[in-house]
Amino acid sequence: MKSIKIGKFGGPEVLKIQDIEVGKPGPKEVLIKNNSIGLNFIDVYHRTGLYPIPLPSGIGLEACGQIEEVGSEVSLFKVGDRVTHASMPIGAYSEKQVMPEEKLVSVPDGISDEVASCITLKGITAEYLLHRAYPLKKGDKVLYHAAAGALGQILCPWANALGAEVIGTVGSKSKVEIAKKNGCHHVINYSEKDFVEEIEKIVGKNGIDVVYDGVGIKTFKGSIETLKIRGMMVAFGNASGYVDTLDIKKDINAKGLFFTRPSIAHYTVKREELVESAKKVFDAILSKKFTVEISKKYSLKDASQAHKDLEARLLTGPAVIIP
Repeated sequence: MKSIKIGKFGGPEVLKIQDIEVGKPGPKEVLIKNNSIGLNFIDVYHRTGLYPIPLPSGIGLEACGQIEEVGSEVSLFKVGDRVTHASMPIGAYSEKQVMPEEKLVSVPDGISDEVASCITLKGITAEYLLHRAYPLKKGDKVLYHAAAGALGQILCPWANALGAEVIGTVGSKSKVEIAKKNGCHHVINYSEKDFVEEIEKIVGKNGIDVVYDGVGIKTFKGSIETLKIRGMMVAFGNASGYVDTLDIKKDINAKGLFFTRPSIAHYTVKREELVESAKKVFDAILSKKFTVEISKKYSLKDASQAHKDLEARLLTGPAVIIP
């Protein structure tokens, strides 16, 4: 089968397509034929070494497919079941993949392979951000960065459905309307205006209840400025660079802020958490709290181009790789 491998950390050019043997599943593992693969920014972090992984390695954490073979002790699934996953072991950029059964969730009817493959990681991320990292309440004022992106397409309308007032930021004029379509009540293009000043015009100084910041170093200080006394800073990503220094006195103590740096791994430690979170995501799609529009499809051989587009912020929604 064909699979994308990396032998060293670096740019998109280190992604190489290879023919490999997939191997047999272990006692509690299954062999999955991947029908669609999710493209996520964490894949870039693994490729560059920002989040180091042992090399050589496969890449990719998210895919949807059908089970072709089950191990001798598998009890949760059977051959033919349609499943999705968004977790280690790494290696989803592949035609087939062996996965532990406890990392998988069933995909309900009404949700396509392509949608499932690009919603599992982002959807569970949106679920834990909105319901657990900071349990969003009706009337909360939310600042969400990169509101025209793939996660923004999910989180912003979901936050809107929960009754929050959603302020989104984008990095270009062309993305303003996309963010509005994604459910933002107010959209600020921070490449043209100071988003802190613009937010003060909307909700007043120190008026934001919670900031969801996946951009990182470019937006971090401004995000802190917008928060209310005892507000919550949820720094869950670093698309513009990693925030590696936190000034407790200046960034936290000044307003008694709460700060968290969560990841999906922290909120799916137990299988019950994974299953319940995925169910909330699928239920939200089926009840149309948000819709998923795939912005682009790539072939496995075009994985390098997919990463170039992802890093250049050219994608305006979830994208998938079709093996």
